[in-house]
Amino acid sequence: MENPAVWTELVSAQPGQADFLPPVSEAALAGCVTALGHPLPADLEALLRETNGIEGEYGEGLVWPAEQIAAENSMLRSDEELATLYMPFDPLLFFGDAGNGDLFALLPGLDRPDVFVWNHEDDSRTWVAPNLATYLEWWLTGRITV
Repeated sequence: MENPAVWTELVSAQPGQADFLPPVSEAALAGCVTALGHPLPADLEALLRETNGIEGEYGEGLVWPAEQIAAENSMLRSDEELATLYMPFDPLLFFGDAGNGDLFALLPGLDRPDVFVWNHEDDSRTWVAPNLATYLEWWLTGRITV
């Protein structure tokens, strides 16, 4: 977003339930960036500074806390067994889940704001939204279904 909206207001304006965590600490944010080995996209960092994660109505992680972003991405990128089953995860920055095993990701290395979903059953990576704000809106309004 060029002029970042207040993330909790953006999400609260949508139908459905969303629970917000307290803002991320600077230490947790720095730890996440260190674990990933690259900076977070600006929108994701701004969202985490406001709320360190958003949980959906059914427990799905619409946006994970910084610590979970670091842990999940580190595990997916380094697991040797997963490397034999799936295309590389290195270009993807996973930040949330659909509650069914599918994960949502950004592409920070390409400087694109688009959001993709990774299907854990067939290893497909499908575009679902043009940016993080639209992803949240479309997910909460049911436009994104996985």
